[in-house]
Amino acid sequence: MPIRNLAHSEPRTLFPQAGRFWLVLLFSISCLVGAATATAGENTSIRHSFLGVGKANRAVIVGEDGAIEWKFDMPASDGWVLPSGNVLLALYGTKEFPHGGVVEVDRKTKQILFQYQGQQKEISTVQPLADGTFLVAELGPEPRAIVINRQGKIVKTTPLQCQKNNTHMQTRMLRVLPNGHYLAPHLLDFAVKEYDPESGEVLQVIATDERGREKRDWPFTAIRLKNGNTLIACTNGNRIIETNPRGKIVWSVTNTDLGENLFADACGAQRLPNGNTVIASYRAKGDQVKLFEVTPDKKVVWRYAGMKSGFHHFQILTTNGKPVQENTWK
Repeated sequence: MPIRNLAHSEPRTLFPQAGRFWLVLLFSISCLVGAATATAGENTSIRHSFLGVGKANRAVIVGEDGAIEWKFDMPASDGWVLPSGNVLLALYGTKEFPHGGVVEVDRKTKQILFQYQGQQKEISTVQPLADGTFLVAELGPEPRAIVINRQGKIVKTTPLQCQKNNTHMQTRMLRVLPNGHYLAPHLLDFAVKEYDPESGEVLQVIATDERGREKRDWPFTAIRLKNGNTLIACTNGNRIIETNPRGKIVWSVTNTDLGENLFADACGAQRLPNGNTVIASYRAKGDQVKLFEVTPDKKVVWRYAGMKSGFHHFQILTTNGKPVQENTWK
């Protein structure tokens, strides 16, 4: 029955109440439409704040309401909010950093407190280490994992065994493991390799080309989980896989599983403490979804569609006002 007819059939004294009802309803709906969007069946009570990094978006911190709270106007491929509140970034090449670099930025003043200038073609990733140094992936004729101190001095070098024809696609989210080994996703090698940083020996290889290399399952992010499994974001292959310690796929998620095309170049990924996985769609544009969260049973429970370009990587910082205690699985 049309609402208009119902309204006119009621006594005039009830109309203001009905009007207020619809205004409240419309306002409530508008709160759910915007940067953090939701569709039927999703948990609209989930809210995340996060650090997002990319070329077009630069480095930004987005609040749980979807508003940009902080921005540093340099292109970045990897980043972390440190316990001090400062922001650590791996930078793409710019006029100031022609071969890429690493910076720590004061969050309040945006002053650069520490920097390292790349010495080859490109810097792809950085990770803060427990002793105050930084693990960095440096791409070029001699791709390598380096550890640098706060004076910008290289204190350790480990050669990376990957192809050298395409420097940009040599490796991405290089990470140190609890046992001190390095985990490096090598995109065009279709392999995630675990290295002994002292000898440079490759201790394990997880292949990502079991569907055929034409699928372009290039590994971008590789995360060693507490249970010994490895979570891998496969970029152009538009899927996430989880492998057991023997390299066998035990879980995966794709657009087919989701029933909609949310994957659009799955670069960054983060496993949350609750077991859910947040995924970045780097090629998303305009109003398309840039980040989304899926449960182990492949249900989408949160999505972010703000800004106009996707993120290379990100770090979930808070959920519903509470800091994410274990937010380094990224």
